[in-house]
Amino acid sequence: MLLPVLVFVLVATVSPGGATTLATASGVQFGVRRSLPLLLGIAAGLTTLAVAASLGLAGVLFEVPHLELVVRVLGSVYLLWLAWTIGRSGAPGSTTLAEPRRFRTGVLLLWLNPKAWAITLSAAGAFAAQVDGPVRLAALLGSAFLVCASLSQLLWCSLGGAVARLLTRPCHWRALNVTLAALVVASVVPLWLEG
Repeated sequence: MLLPVLVFVLVATVSPGGATTLATASGVQFGVRRSLPLLLGIAAGLTTLAVAASLGLAGVLFEVPHLELVVRVLGSVYLLWLAWTIGRSGAPGSTTLAEPRRFRTGVLLLWLNPKAWAITLSAAGAFAAQVDGPVRLAALLGSAFLVCASLSQLLWCSLGGAVARLLTRPCHWRALNVTLAALVVASVVPLWLEG
């Protein structure tokens, strides 16, 4: 039972999207150590969503169409704002973003992301029958999402830090930041195609 859950959660958390792109961009700009609050916020946001989905709270979001639309709009606006700030960044030290994003940014990013809701709700639905009750399901999925999201965000952030060491010119930084911003914008498109 644990292996299928871990495989599902690992694939869901390591696949590219808004959170992984933000973790990569933070690694580029600030390195892993200074990005840890953001990474922990992302992991905590996904973990709390998994717990909420397991306990049945996420079902309310999808049964009330207007509420789902509000979350989708807010999430899209937030992701587009993040893309704008990433795209305007320069090399570390020359950027308008003087410090890494905080824990609450990571949590908010996940709580306003319909894709994250869908992933955690899918996991809860897929594994509910194999666990004895919603509390055990919440503990299992919460733990799995916490570990896997922490590891995957650390991986993406480290990748960003490694790429940053290769960049030597301002035009390289500009190209990377615009590319990362475009990837964040691209992560918004599926939110509107799926609904």
